[in-house]
Parts: sequence; structure tokens; C-alpha cells
Amino acid sequence: MTQKPSQTTLTKEIPLAALNSLELAGKGLEAVLVALTNGMGGPFMQALTLIERCKGRLIVVGVGKSGHIGAKLASTFASTGTPSFFVHPTEASHGDLGMISREDTVLIISHSGETRELQDIIAYCKRFSLPLIAITGGPTSLVAMASDVVLHLPVARESCPHNLAPTTSTLMQLALGDALAVSLVERRGFTEVNFREFHPGGKLGASLIPVRELMVSGQDIPLISQTGSILQGLELLTEKSIGIIGVVDSGGNLAGVITDGDVRRYLGKSAYSTMKQILWDTPVSETMSKSPITIAPNIMAIEALALLQEHKISALFVLENNKPVGVITLLILLQAGVG
Repeated sequence: MTQKPSQTTLTKEIPLAALNSLELAGKGLEAVLVALTNGMGGPFMQALTLIERCKGRLIVVGVGKSGHIGAKLASTFASTGTPSFFVHPTEASHGDLGMISREDTVLIISHSGETRELQDIIAYCKRFSLPLIAITGGPTSLVAMASDVVLHLPVARESCPHNLAPTTSTLMQLALGDALAVSLVERRGFTEVNFREFHPGGKLGASLIPVRELMVSGQDIPLISQTGSILQGLELLTEKSIGIIGVVDSGGNLAGVITDGDVRRYLGKSAYSTMKQILWDTPVSETMSKSPITIAPNIMAIEALALLQEHKISALFVLENNKPVGVITLLILLQAGVG
């Protein structure tokens, strides 16, 4: 039999460079946190205010690895309520400056702050008085001197063994940019509902769908009157095949529910009664659960899933003004990709 390597063995096999890289990355993020709570705090708040008051879009600019970070940040800003897109400086010099309007704010990301490709876009911003924010490691660089607000990244060693490849520095750029984005989420009161508007597809979109868009509704809702018999309840459970039926009073309000488990327990307790007493003479109201877990139709699908899992149930009714308007089940949620 082949013996699995121990955790200690696996750890020993991990290259030292990998462990050093993670350690240096952590130190870089810690340095950003320290800077943000000290000297960078004021510029950070100024940058937030500039972006928040921007009537146009946030244009993110960068070259090389900083450009890749910039493209990611532009996507994050756009998906969290700040209209934004990435413009490559080289393309800007060949016509894409026309993509930048006079109401936009520009965020330049450059570790050195001296990248030559940035000169044209800086000149354009100065010519038309566009607010310019810089995330840079060069406090006296061209980019820093031209910017209205400078977010100066602290000095940190790259996790590359030769201290050359942008690694720790790009992680710091990313973390600081994300901090701006999430701060704007909080400032603007950007909610889960807003978030779903920009993320309609995939698992995330499914999780943020309101229950009303997934629930069983209309004629498919399994409902029975309080005076209905156990036999009628069994027939309805079998017909609808979702493991639950709702018991309603004369006003159409949900008085309780009956599940497959409720029926099994009832039959177990009634083993010595006649078939007539068990099925025909007993109303469903005598075996229903009178305080069922319910939700509102505007609750998000992920919240419904959490509720089902918390109470270890497979279905629950959706109510409006105490009247059943739908049923949501664990199976429906999982099939929709929630979770």
C-alpha cells in the first residue's frame, strides 16, 4: 500500500522561495496598512472625495504589470457602482485620448512614476484640468509631481529572489486600489441588490436573485384548507412532489404546513386507529406544524439557502401579508446555482 506523505513532508517539499514570497507579500500589505493609518490617510480621503464627486468616469491608467493591476481595478470599480474603464497609455497616444471626457477623473498606477509612456496622458490631463490621482512608489517622480493627489506606496522588497520582478509592489497597488473601491461602496450605500444589477450571470448572480424569481408560484403552490382531510393532504403532497403543503384558513392566511415527515409521524402515532379515522375523519389542521419558517419574496436566494440549512429543512413558504405567494425548495436553489 502506498503511504501518503505527511503534512511535515509536504511542507518540506515547498520551495523556500515560495515561502519567502508569501512572507514578503504579507510585509508589503502590512506596510500599506501602516502607511494608510499614518501619513497616507489624508491623501487617501482626498482621492475618495475626488472619485465620489466625479461627474464622469474614473479612468485607470498603467503600463506593464501596473497596467494589468489597473485593468483589474477598473473592473472592480465598475462592478461596485463607480463607472470606470482602463485606458492603455500607448493606445491613448494614438487616438484613445478621445475616450476621456472633460468630466472624468484619472487614476494613474506606476511603481516608479517615471514611465515614459505616461507623459502624453499626463499632458492631456493637465491641459484640460482633469483631476489626477497617482498610486506610485516614487514620491518625487514625474507622475507624483503632476498629480493632484499622491498615494505614495511605502518601500518594500519585491518577493522575487532578485528583487526585480514586480510582485510585492503590484500586490500593494492592488490592495490600495481595492481599498478605494470598497470605501466608495460604503460611502455610496451600494447594496447587494445594486451589486446583482452588475453581476447577473454565474453563481454570484444566482445567489443574489430575489426568491420571487425562483419560487414555485400561482397554481403550482400546494395549498389545502384547514378542514381538508389527511387523505386529501396526502394526495396533494403526491401530486405536487415538493415535500410540503400549506394549510390555509378561511381568509387565505397560512395557518401551518405539512411535510412528508409530519405525515410519517402522524401515521406512526395512529397505528391502532381505523383507516377511516386516520385518513378521512382527521382534518389536516390536527397534524400540521403551526409555526413554520417562512420568508418574504424579496429575500435573496442565498439568504433563503442559509435559512433552509440553518433549520435543516428542504422547503419553506414565501408569504406576503401572511398569505402564501410561493414555495422555495433546497433543490430549486441548488439547480439555480445558488450556494
